[in-house]
Amino acid sequence: MRWIMYEGTDLEEYMVEIRDRVCSRCIERPPGGPPCQPLGKRCGVEVNLRELVEAVHQEHSNWMEPYIERFHEDVCAHCVNRPTSQCPCALDYLLLLAVEAIEDVDQRRGKSAMQGAET
Repeated sequence: MRWIMYEGTDLEEYMVEIRDRVCSRCIERPPGGPPCQPLGKRCGVEVNLRELVEAVHQEHSNWMEPYIERFHEDVCAHCVNRPTSQCPCALDYLLLLAVEAIEDVDQRRGKSAMQGAET
């Protein structure tokens, strides 16, 4: 399976959807956020959006456990927040909502979670 590389414009639709459905429920969001980075909160979504989207695209399951495992392996393991007090981030408890948001964007775009795989 090959990784899909995303440009900023490709990621924008994911960010809009995640901010609406995930960030709106984040208890760590500073007043006036999102975006949170300009307000001093190094947000796991904002820092790792590309990796988060790619991790979701690598899984296809009716269960959350594979997504959780992939998230911890592919995103958390390399996150700049890991050695700080901002870990674990809100994605740890909001991952289900993020997966749903990413998959809904894919569905709108006519993509499946497995698109990009070479046969």
